[in-house]
Amino acid sequence: MSMRCLIVDDSAQFLETARTLLERDGIHVVGVASTGTEALARAVELAPDLVLLDIDLNGESGVELAPRLARTASSVIILTSTHPLDDVQELVAASPARGFLHKSKLSGQALRDLLEPDHGSPGH
Repeated sequence: MSMRCLIVDDSAQFLETARTLLERDGIHVVGVASTGTEALARAVELAPDLVLLDIDLNGESGVELAPRLARTASSVIILTSTHPLDDVQELVAASPARGFLHKSKLSGQALRDLLEPDHGSPGH
């Protein structure tokens, strides 16, 4: 299954690392963004299948951005962070995101697992 992904994160190093890792795992990274405004514009322009969205965007809230992204594009949203799921579980559950993936666990397979139709609870 070919998947087109937009990565939204304020760390240039993470954007580069995540792009390399995901593309090696067969996920096509169609773009990156580092701010909410940029993410919304890229989501409209690129129409990705998936948006990997950092919870903390250098003072902006990825959790608050998620509903705007969900209204703007028909992309599946996966929240990500270096914070443990226990610290952000309520935020993830209240968001329109399909789930949560810790940055240290990022892989193409982990994203595919979250996109499975029977994936019912965030954070797996």
